[in-house]
Amino acid sequence: MHQNEKSSEYSPQEIMVASAAKEIHNREVVFVGIGLPVLACLLAQRLHAPDMVMVYEAGVIGARPARLALSIGDPTLASDSTMIVDFHDVFALLLQRGLVDASFLGGAQVDKYGNVNSTVIGPYETPKVRLPGSGGACDLSMAKRGLIIMPHEKRRLVEKVDFVTSPGHMGGPEARKRRGTLGGGPSAVITTLGILRFDRDSGEMYLDSCHPGVSVEEVRQNTGWNLKVSPNIRQTEPPTADELRLLREQIDPRGIFLKRPVG
Repeated sequence: MHQNEKSSEYSPQEIMVASAAKEIHNREVVFVGIGLPVLACLLAQRLHAPDMVMVYEAGVIGARPARLALSIGDPTLASDSTMIVDFHDVFALLLQRGLVDASFLGGAQVDKYGNVNSTVIGPYETPKVRLPGSGGACDLSMAKRGLIIMPHEKRRLVEKVDFVTSPGHMGGPEARKRRGTLGGGPSAVITTLGILRFDRDSGEMYLDSCHPGVSVEEVRQNTGWNLKVSPNIRQTEPPTADELRLLREQIDPRGIFLKRPVG
């Protein structure tokens, strides 16, 4: 199989990672978390963005880890890094000064304006479920753009989040400016069913592409509001054989974060 030939055997996690990697550009500063986001960054770094700079919450800048890190405090992150600072410097001197190009976010709920909830499900005072909370997630929304990776489920993609942990486009494109919120807001939501982006005029999420074998109707049925669809709806590019080889053999050979296709 040619290295750029498309493969029909891949998992939902693998197409999400390959799609997220394509959102990263060379020489960008990317604030990354453990899990699928770091796999996307490592893939981009090996293919089209060799000079991207990865920043970890623990204070590691320019990391090129010798193996896959299992947490933000994993010592391997110091491998060949440019510098190591403390939490304050990462958030105050990079994020809050607007020096981070892209960041990855995730949460229990994301609404149609890209607001993220990782705090509570249900009313704040009497929640059905109390979640881990913000951590540094609110600060990550200060990046020039945000990328969200998540399973595509109706209970997760809701019309309005129960609690705004990390602001997206709030209630529209001017809401961030009115409130003095730094950063550009989310640019893409990459799910197990497709890729969603945000309308510049309304700030609302719309479906940009469906993954192979997924219909527009299936995406809508698994979304908690009347999701808008691009007039130029397309099919997501499946992972290439080279992308899958790198993910399975070099980046996550033990399958710690990536599930292999079944069958």
